[in-house]
Amino acid sequence: MVDSEPLWLESERELTQEFGYTWVAADQIACLGGPLSRVGEYMFQRCKGVHSPQYFTRRLIDIQSAKLLGSTPLMPGAIKLVTDLQASGVATGLVSASPRNIVDAVLENLGGTLFPFSLSSDDVKNTKPHPDCYLLAAKKSGADITRCLIFEDSLTGVAAAKASGAWLIAVPHLVTVPESARVRSVKSLEQLSISTLKELYCDFGAVI
Repeated sequence: MVDSEPLWLESERELTQEFGYTWVAADQIACLGGPLSRVGEYMFQRCKGVHSPQYFTRRLIDIQSAKLLGSTPLMPGAIKLVTDLQASGVATGLVSASPRNIVDAVLENLGGTLFPFSLSSDDVKNTKPHPDCYLLAAKKSGADITRCLIFEDSLTGVAAAKASGAWLIAVPHLVTVPESARVRSVKSLEQLSISTLKELYCDFGAVI
C-alpha cells in the first residue's frame, strides 16, 4: 500500500549516522521487510554494540512513526485497486510486520476507514516471515486461507505469504521474487484490475 522504503532508508541513515556508521544500499536490502527486531540486531552489530538491539529497534520505530505521521507516500494504483476490490464484494485487510503505532500512522493519513481491519506485529506472537498474521487475517475475514490473495513487496513478506498457503502477487522492491505455482510477480499495482486478477486466478489453475 505504502511506498515506505525511501522513508525507512532515511530513518535508518539518520539513526546509524549518530553512531558514526554510514548506512548504504546493501544495508537497506539486508533489512528489507523486517522484522524490526532483526533490523535492531543488525544496527547493533554495525554500530559496534554501543546500545542494545532493543534500543535501536525502539529508536527506529519512533523516527519512522514521526515521518509517516507527516506524509504517507502511496504505491501507484494501490488505493484504486483496494476500493475496486471492495466494491466487488472482496473482503480486504491490511497486514503489516510493523508495530501498531506505525500502522496507525499510515491508516490515519489514509483516512482511517479504508480497511475494515488491520493487523500489526503487535497482534501476533510471531510476525513475518512466519505466516501467523495472514492466518489471523483469513480468520477475521471468515475466509479459507487457500482461497486468499496476498500482495507483498519483500522477501520476508513473500516467505510469510507462501507459508500461509495463500496465493501471492509480488510487487518486488529492490529484490527479485521468482514465480511459481502459487506466485506471480508484477512491476506495479497499476497493472492490476478486477479483470486482470480474475485472469491471473484462472491462470493459477483455481476456479472462481
